[in-house]
Amino acid sequence: MTPFLKIERDGAVVTLTLNQPELRNPLTGNSAADEFVAACADIAADESVRAVIVTGAGKAFSTGGNVKDMQRYQGDAIPPARIRQDYREGIQRIPLALFHLDVPTIAAVNGPAIGAGCDLACMCDIRIASEHASFAESFVKLGIIPGDGGAWLLPRTVGLSRAAEMTFTGDLVDAQTALAWGLVSRVVPHDTLMPEARSLAQRIAANPGPALRMAKKLLREGQHQRLDSLLELSAAFQALAHKTPEHHEAVQAFIEKRPPKFPN
Repeated sequence: MTPFLKIERDGAVVTLTLNQPELRNPLTGNSAADEFVAACADIAADESVRAVIVTGAGKAFSTGGNVKDMQRYQGDAIPPARIRQDYREGIQRIPLALFHLDVPTIAAVNGPAIGAGCDLACMCDIRIASEHASFAESFVKLGIIPGDGGAWLLPRTVGLSRAAEMTFTGDLVDAQTALAWGLVSRVVPHDTLMPEARSLAQRIAANPGPALRMAKKLLREGQHQRLDSLLELSAAFQALAHKTPEHHEAVQAFIEKRPPKFPN
């Protein structure tokens, strides 16, 4: 069976491509959860990886859950307790793996990002959209709710009012509206999406890996910690950062007025 994720490496940058374009890259009814968890574990363990790009093959980024697969939950064959466990053991492992990955992540949204696909983009640190991209928190259209953490992710991305509008209407948001709402940081011509994403990833990857991972961790922790707690964590991380060879090289390069040479 063809893997759901196509994994490519270019120096310090790993690209994860959702690779089931004939079904518009669904996140359920396949091996997506297992593969995302495994890929994130491998990336986390490889200190030479400094940036990750997530994108979709074909015309869609991801249209979320496989609607046809949802039919198995109809009737009395599968009880609610089993469905709950299916979510815990399935799609809910993707936000836990991807959101908590210490390596900076970029969603290169090449087309529709619908339902869980929209939430997948929000799990990443940075979102760049093709002019062909669109977004919808469309669960309500199917009579269900965001089962993948969207109710936590989306308000932190666009604010509570916009998140409520998207969640309660299920309406499609085009790329320019997504830009105006802060759902994405830029919109680019479709043909330049991946070059733009790779360029950004390379600019990120040019920086020291330990500092990148600790900085991302602080940004994530800052979303729910008090300021005094975050300052304590920052002081501890800074003590570690000061002792890294990358910091030493950066300081020496600055003093010597030359480009730094960080280890691979």
